[in-house]
Amino acid sequence: MNTLVKQTWAGLRVLVVLTVLLGILYPLAVWAIARIPGLESNAEGSVVTQNGQAVGSSLIGVDPAPADPAHDPWFHTRPSAVTPEMPSGASNKGPYNEDLVKAIQERRAAIAQREGVSPDQVPPDAVTASGSGLDPAISVAYADLQAQRVARNTGLPLDRVKQLIDQNTSGAGIGVPGVNVLPLNLAVQAAAGGAH
Repeated sequence: MNTLVKQTWAGLRVLVVLTVLLGILYPLAVWAIARIPGLESNAEGSVVTQNGQAVGSSLIGVDPAPADPAHDPWFHTRPSAVTPEMPSGASNKGPYNEDLVKAIQERRAAIAQREGVSPDQVPPDAVTASGSGLDPAISVAYADLQAQRVARNTGLPLDRVKQLIDQNTSGAGIGVPGVNVLPLNLAVQAAAGGAH
């Protein structure tokens, strides 16, 4: 009986110590580190604000929905495999999956129609989802494809829209040029006088 009591007390002490360490001290340390200047934005979701209001995140791509699809003034992000049941993640469908092939063909046809080009001019990232389904950036080719429609629907000169694309293009730390859609759309909106 004495051994059982000793083992029970030892187990309870380990439980209390681990609860304090992992349930209280570790979360507090993570919270405190997230408050260090320079890290706070990332810890809070990299929220982008305009005029004091949150307009999106610089790390999470959200495809804008135009009020009138026939007069769409926005640049669009990559498609997403996200569903209400699965808020983040890829479809896990391979390149020979009939459903994926069909979805890509439908996306290609829809984008070609929206942009007024032939389907073979639609770049791959316009029709394929990223690994997380939340990628905030698109290729320069996809941004260039959308430039004419955005210029037409905002009233901005095409050269000005292309200049905004160039200003919002970066290597994103990996050297591959990409365009973050949210800052680009905010720049277009500002250049067009905020009407959209």
